[in-house]
Amino acid sequence: MPAPAAPAAPARNPAPAAPGPASGIRFDGVSVSYGRHGEHTVLDALDLTVAPGEVLALLGPSGSGKTTALRTVAGFVQPSAGRVLIGDRDVTGLPPHRRGIGMVVQQYALFPHMKVADNVAFGLRARKTPRAEIPGRVAEALEMTGMAAYAGRHPRELSGGQQQRVALARALAIRPGVLLLDEPLSALDAQLRSGMLAELARLHRELPGVSILYVTHDQIEALTLADRIAVLDRARLRDCGTPQDLYRRPRTEFTASFVGTANLLPVTVRADRDGVDFAGRRLAVPVGDGTAGGAAATLCVRPHLVGLGARPPGGGPANTLRGTVTEVQWRGSTHRLYVAVDGHRVLADPRELRTTPALGEEIALHFAPEDAVLIPAGLTEDGAGHA
Repeated sequence: MPAPAAPAAPARNPAPAAPGPASGIRFDGVSVSYGRHGEHTVLDALDLTVAPGEVLALLGPSGSGKTTALRTVAGFVQPSAGRVLIGDRDVTGLPPHRRGIGMVVQQYALFPHMKVADNVAFGLRARKTPRAEIPGRVAEALEMTGMAAYAGRHPRELSGGQQQRVALARALAIRPGVLLLDEPLSALDAQLRSGMLAELARLHRELPGVSILYVTHDQIEALTLADRIAVLDRARLRDCGTPQDLYRRPRTEFTASFVGTANLLPVTVRADRDGVDFAGRRLAVPVGDGTAGGAAATLCVRPHLVGLGARPPGGGPANTLRGTVTEVQWRGSTHRLYVAVDGHRVLADPRELRTTPALGEEIALHFAPEDAVLIPAGLTEDGAGHA
């Protein structure tokens, strides 16, 4: 959804031009509000830092504020409060063309009447790059994105994936210190997305000094590409951390449910803090020091860690749940089982399931104590603080 027109920028002294492309991004209390009296807040007091050379994904549902955050860095949206810094420059009041950034959007935005080489050269000409340098810079960018052989074609002669590579080459040709990617793969089919993810990962390795801010609602893209993920919801930063931390040890229910798929079960911590009670069952799970006996909590278990049967094949400690199969989905390499356990839905992705249970069949499920994460009830989801 296009952002509303930005209000007029406040008067500022423009930052001096940097000697080279600055890297790193910092949101310093950035808010964006619309409406006559600023009553509609789409980004609320964002404090977030992208380190030089880091890939940070902004992940969240539609309307969470992630695209607005990216557009404030690009200069297309003016904050109602706070500052945006690229490197050590305050760029809040600078126009987009003076920020030294490259940007790729989901619609590609290629000029249909221009050949590939001219599309890639467009940003260089707009920045008044010396004419003698432009052919070499264009060739370099096309080679980097694997499109050197298509320099003489028009966009209409290219596939969607090839057009996206050209858009990426155009962004890289200016040698930016910051690269902004706004859901760049959403228009591609699954196979092309997978290939482009691999290409983006390769480019990141080849451009270690470039900071990349990557907006997506696709969890797999964020988990695959990002060094860190910032989770946004309803204009606020809810959590921020490495993909492994957010997936394996989510701090909030929202993070657990949005970064991957999760079973979230209401439990009560036992008085002796030796596990939890769930629907009359005692489950052995780690209880953190900050969780008191008798407290309500949410138990998070990922579906792929839930196995079929009362015990794991190799033995060892396990928690057992029993329920009724309500749905079976075949997903190619795996099956997903939907199981009703005392009025709660439990998802399981058991490995090597050669015979699928029948609908209505009573089955047992198990998971290891160390594979469960206890999320205390009442833990604030109002953001991860400064990140």
